[in-house]
Amino acid sequence: MSIPLFDAHCDTLYRIMTEPGRHLLGGNGQWDLSRMEDFAPQAQIFAVFADSAQPGAVDKAARQIESFQQECQLFQDRIMPCTNGRQADEATRKGKIAAFLSVEGSELLHCSVKMLRKAYQQGVRAVNLTWNRANALSGSHCEEPERGLSQQGNEFVSEMNRLGMLVDVSHLSEAGFWDVMAITEKPVIASHSNSKAVFFHTRNLTDAQFTAIMEYRGVVGLNAYAGFLGETAVTPNDLLRHLEHFLALGGTKTVALGGDWDGCDALPEGYSGIWNWADFYNTLLQHNYHESLVRDLFYHNLMRTVNAVCIT
Repeated sequence: MSIPLFDAHCDTLYRIMTEPGRHLLGGNGQWDLSRMEDFAPQAQIFAVFADSAQPGAVDKAARQIESFQQECQLFQDRIMPCTNGRQADEATRKGKIAAFLSVEGSELLHCSVKMLRKAYQQGVRAVNLTWNRANALSGSHCEEPERGLSQQGNEFVSEMNRLGMLVDVSHLSEAGFWDVMAITEKPVIASHSNSKAVFFHTRNLTDAQFTAIMEYRGVVGLNAYAGFLGETAVTPNDLLRHLEHFLALGGTKTVALGGDWDGCDALPEGYSGIWNWADFYNTLLQHNYHESLVRDLFYHNLMRTVNAVCIT
């Protein structure tokens, strides 16, 4: 039986932009079309990323959106751009990967509702309100972490709700997180975040944050980056510890996957890319997790949230 997989975060578009000659197929990174044979159905959210502290970040983001469209056209026999669950179902029925598009940091949209609407028209269906940099909408987990949503941030989130876009709270300040939860009318996602109770890092979520996302029927994607999993000598067992903690909080319908592929410079021992989710799937079965639960974690939880938010 094939393994279902819906991964909430990879930075492969940035790698394509910065590594001439690289494509979705045949690269040497952590995400590659040639190594996805274990997974079906399969979906992936591709992040558009650029560090706003560097020159030309907004232009780099625009180039990645264009690259996403070009790559999906170039490999149209394997991958299909999607904006909602119905399109994802169509893609997977045809044996293709359902590809969604996100923007990692609203500063790449000038924190502008006008540019948010343009991104929506270009197919973007998720936005991280911040990356690591604080911006006009909010502080981040590591810059101005005490600062929550501005009025501009409130308006941005409200417009995302209206359009049917996933508000992604990974990287956001905790103050900003709680402001989002106070005003959102739709489920939110933390596309690539682990448990702060298991390993303290500002990028990870407190139990209270996880529970709030759970109560709003959102999802949290387990991040494979070793730096968010443990202190040293990180193994797949550390990833399992984060999962088990989230499940102990009641998160059987909340946990998803968000590997942060091509955004990681260190992975658990023995892992080299997204294909290792197949190993993690088998590890969970070996630990006597019911297969229906594992399939929810690997695919259905995130797709349910996409269906609830992304209508068109």
